[in-house]
This record gives sequence, C-alpha cells and structure tokens, in this order.
Amino acid sequence: MEHLVTGATGFIGRFVVAELLQQPDCVVHALVRKGSEHKLDQIRQQLGSNGQRLRALSGDLTQPGLGLSRADQQRLRGKIRHLYHLAAIYDLQADADSQQQANVEGTRHALQAARTLQVDCFQHASSIAVAGLYPGQFTEAMFEEGTDFNNPYFLTKHLAEKCVRDEADVPYRIYRPSMVVGDSRSGAMDKIDGPYYIFRLLELVGRFVPAWAPLPGLEGGQFNIVPVDYVAKAMVHIAHQPDLDGQCFFLTDDRHYSLAELINLIAEVSGLPGFRWAIPNRALDKLPASTIPTLARQWWMKKFLLSLDIAPDALGFITYKTTFDRSNAARALAGSGISPPPLPEYLPRLWQYWRQHLSPQRPQARIENHGVLLRKPSLKPYLMRARDHWKWNTKRLLHSQQALHDRVAGKTILLTGASSGIGAQVAHQLAAAGATLILVARSKDKLDAIAEQIQNEGGTAFVYATDLTVGDSIDQVCQQILKQHGGVDILINNAGRSIRRSIKFSLDRFHDYERTMQLNYYGSVRMALNLLPGMLERGDGHIVNVSTVGVQANPARFSAYLGSKWALEGWSWVAANELAHTGVTVSTINYPLVRTPMIAPTKIYDYTPAMSPETAVNWMLDIIITRNKRKVGPLGLGALTMYYLLPKTAETIVNASYQAVYEAPPEPRAKTARKQKRKAPI
Repeated sequence: MEHLVTGATGFIGRFVVAELLQQPDCVVHALVRKGSEHKLDQIRQQLGSNGQRLRALSGDLTQPGLGLSRADQQRLRGKIRHLYHLAAIYDLQADADSQQQANVEGTRHALQAARTLQVDCFQHASSIAVAGLYPGQFTEAMFEEGTDFNNPYFLTKHLAEKCVRDEADVPYRIYRPSMVVGDSRSGAMDKIDGPYYIFRLLELVGRFVPAWAPLPGLEGGQFNIVPVDYVAKAMVHIAHQPDLDGQCFFLTDDRHYSLAELINLIAEVSGLPGFRWAIPNRALDKLPASTIPTLARQWWMKKFLLSLDIAPDALGFITYKTTFDRSNAARALAGSGISPPPLPEYLPRLWQYWRQHLSPQRPQARIENHGVLLRKPSLKPYLMRARDHWKWNTKRLLHSQQALHDRVAGKTILLTGASSGIGAQVAHQLAAAGATLILVARSKDKLDAIAEQIQNEGGTAFVYATDLTVGDSIDQVCQQILKQHGGVDILINNAGRSIRRSIKFSLDRFHDYERTMQLNYYGSVRMALNLLPGMLERGDGHIVNVSTVGVQANPARFSAYLGSKWALEGWSWVAANELAHTGVTVSTINYPLVRTPMIAPTKIYDYTPAMSPETAVNWMLDIIITRNKRKVGPLGLGALTMYYLLPKTAETIVNASYQAVYEAPPEPRAKTARKQKRKAPI
C-alpha cells in the first residue's frame, strides 16, 4: 500500500508518517522540495525507517500539480491509495499573500496531483478555523455558516476546504483539528502558539508576582485542545475505514475550557500565578465589539506581544465563542480505542517539555539571547537549611553520639586518605555509627587491614585502591563506585600532601607545586565533580574538604602546600554559594598542626604544639553532624583577625619567625645525581 504525504516534514506530518509506517507493507512518498531531502533523512533516523519505505518525492506545493515530474507521474499513477494533504501555513503572524499561496493554491495544486495520479482518496487536513468566529456550536455538517474571518489564517483555511468540496475529482475526506499541542506522551512540540502563549505570559507574571497572589482575570472564551499524537492516530484510522468518503470529522476534544479554566490548569502544574477570581464575560459584552481588536492593533500592545513572541492577532481570540460537535468523528473511531486524552492528564508533560526546550527562561535560551532573565529565588531551601542548622548543632551539643548515628546511619561515605592517621580513625567511628564506608587511598594492603578491622567490629567497608594524582584513575574508580553502590552521600576529601621548603630553595623545583596541586586540589575537585550529579539528583549530599589553619596564618616555607589548599578553599567557597539551594552542602575543616605520620619527616614539628589525632577526629565528626560551612580553631581566627586588622604587623611576625628558624639548603640536584650514579650497580 502506497501513500503520498504533503507536509511530511511538518509537525503534524511527522506524526502521520509515523502512524502510516506502523502498517505492514506500507510505503510513504513524502513531497519535498529539491535540496530539502536532508529533512526527510532526519525523520528516517528518528523513526528508524529506511529509504525504501519512506521515499522522497521531489515537488513543490506552489507549482501546479505539485510540480511532479512527468516520470514520477507515470511511475505513481494508479498506485497511490491515499494522498494526505497536510502542507499549510499554521501561523497567525504570516502575511495574507503567503497564506493564500500555501493554503488555498497549495490545496488546489494537491487536488490536481490527486487527479493526475488517480488516487483512491484525498485526505484533507483542514481546521476548526473554517468556522471563523461563529457564535455557537459548529457541527461537522456545517461549512457555509462560517463567518467573521477577520484573520488571513481563518479565511484561507475556509477557502482551502471550499476548494476540496467544489473542485475535487477524486473521493475526499476532511479533518478539522482544533488547537494542536505537543505529544501527550512526551510533550514534544516544535513551535510556540495557542496555549503556549499562556505558558509564556504566566512565566512573565511569575517573575514579579508570587503564586499565592489573588490575581483578577477574564472568564474568556472557549478553547478546544488536542495533542498531536491523537490527531495523527485518528486521521490515519478514519482514512482506512470504508464508506466515509465526502464526510467531515472534527478532531477535537469533548471538553472545552474557558480562558480562566485553562490558565488555572496551567498554574496548577507550573506553580505559577493563576486567577483567584475572573471577570464574567457578560461584563465584556457591554463593551463595543471592536474594543479588543482595536487594543490588539495599538503599536505599544503589538510591541509588547511581539517581544514575547506572541502573535498580536491572538489577543482577538480571548473571547472566542465557537464550540464544536465531534459526533461524526466519535462514530468513525468507535471501537478503535482512539480518543482525545483529558487535558489535565498530559498537561504536566507539555509544561515540562516547554520548560526544557521552548521556554525563553531555560538556561540555553538565556545563553542564546546573550542576556540574563531574572528569576525569583525560592525561600524554602534557605528556611529549611536554617532549621537544620540549629537542629543538628543542638543535637551535637546534647547527644553527640546519637546525633552522629542519626546523621550517617544507612549513608554511604567515601573517605580518601583512609589508610592512616585521621582518615583511618574517622573510618572506624563512622562505621560504628552505621555508615557504609568506601575507603580510597594508594595502599591497598593498609586499606584491606582497616576494612577487615571495621568488618570484625560489625561495620561495613569497601576498599578501592587508586592513585588520586591521576585524573583518569579518579574517573574510573568513581564510575566503579557509582555502579557498585548507586551513589555517595558524603564525600570526605582527606588525602593530602605537604611540602615544607622556602621559595628561594624551590626556584628549580616547580614539580613541588605540581605535586601538591595534583593531589590537594585537582584530586579533590575531580572526586567532587564525579559524585555531584548523583547528590544533585537526590537533592542531598555533603562534601567535606580538609584544609589547614595555614590558609589563615600563612606560615613561611609552605608556598606549594598552601597554594594548593587556597585553591581548594576557593573552589569550596564558590561551590557552597552555588549549591546552597540544592540540598548539597560544602564544608571546610581548617586543621592546625595534627600529630600524624604526615608531619613526622619534619623534625622541628617534634618541638611544636600540635593537635591530638583524637581531637582532630572529633572535629571531623562534628562537621559531618552539623554540616557547618567551616571548622576552625582559635589560632586560625586570631591569625585571620590579625592579618586583616594589622597586615604589616602580621607579616613582620611571620617573617621574624621565618628568619629565626634555620633551614638547611637542599643538596644540589647535580650532586645528588652524581652520588646516585656512583651507587648504581654495575
């Protein structure tokens, strides 16, 4: 069975083609202009069809007989069962001449092609616009009763249907869809018109007015809306039913919605302002009939509506009074299971697609428009965050152990640098509180030992050995963790590397700066970027970045180490500010010197006051419970205060201590190389 479709690459046309191709042994010839075949290639790709079942037929709607070549006419004569004429201009803003050529003359040219090709039936896509502004119910048997065609689209669709009725030399069937919106299953749509104008207006109002505001509005006219998938299914089904030639079918919904009802339905699914009370139409009826059309013609109103991509002529239809009877279509569709779905059921999908793909307020649209559209932030996330802040800080003060259990029980926690020191002790405490621990470090043997201890104590721990200085290794281990565990609730970037060396002794050691950045900054940020998508999707997560009091005190000889920690803190501050409304928290711990294996190689630290590992563990547990933005002690606060109040004095004190402590220069690298060469085995 072969069919010819005009307008196959249009919105309704794509759905009709998809319906036709579901029939076995069906071949569709799609009329396309020469040079536009690529549009059909895209449809083939979307539908998974090939060039044998969906074929391009070169032609032109503006030419007599659709501009078909003599060879194509001879090849297809007598083979086309149905010619679906869908090509038309569906645009209130298009000029009258172009609509006359496309909608009226184009229909006449399609009828000529139908006669030449000897098609079995001409399937004509008309519109409810044929009724004009008829004041009442318009039935499928009515046509001449159409009146008040004050818009070129309405007039040309009426004249196009008249061409079919008066000039068709082959059997025909006429379909009159109402306002066609996107796919009821996916919400997919390709342009903004009809109800989408209301989406746009409500978004604009929602930028300045809260949803609870008691807005007044108009009761407005009656609107009939159907999804494109229903239109396509109904048209193809009716086209294949016997004994229906010469009939007309309204592809409309049984339910009509007033303007106020439609706005309030959209407000419900979008959270935007709706009408709390509506001015009845009888109040408008007292105004001259020309009031609204005159308003639509004012230059300032046109400019305003065009700035919103709304056709000014659409304003004239807010009191649209025509309703439609679909009895004939209902009889033709009886038993098929095809009926228009209720608008409230699929409206949320239309709204979601609008927000993601069509709305000027979507992120991509703001980029395309080279501007920023202001949006009203929601206060709810901040109120919830403030409530949780006081709740968990109070619980931590009164019942710290119970608070820890309540915060982490059942959670998955990824801890880097878990093979020794603070990380190892924190792992035991968190596992004892009911968390599932994911231990990450380079040394697998040490991690296995810690995991075994945790499991012997009744906890749960998993080991993932990797090098956190290698980006690809981080990505791979994160993907493996997400695949195995589904997600991470808390990320603790505890792994770190410290280098103590004066800048004057680092002039030929740029690799010192690279080494600290690779682990302390790049490694931590890369871990966070891999795990953040899951946290954002769940609307909950916590990232803890371990830093140092050196960021406040800026001690000498740590330019490489502190440079990397400053970078991490900068990222943490920005991330915390950006994510404050998402439920994801970013915290920083500014540890003073802690008596861990990391400081053991520096002998001077043997004589320097340092925090005990137990206190350091409690600091980390506190910030996991409270999710405070920062944990810093008196030394850090004092150093920061001193720096901002008396910066030169602070600098003098640090410099004096720097000069007071002797630092042996490193052995020259060349000499070191010679020593290694002498020791090398022969």
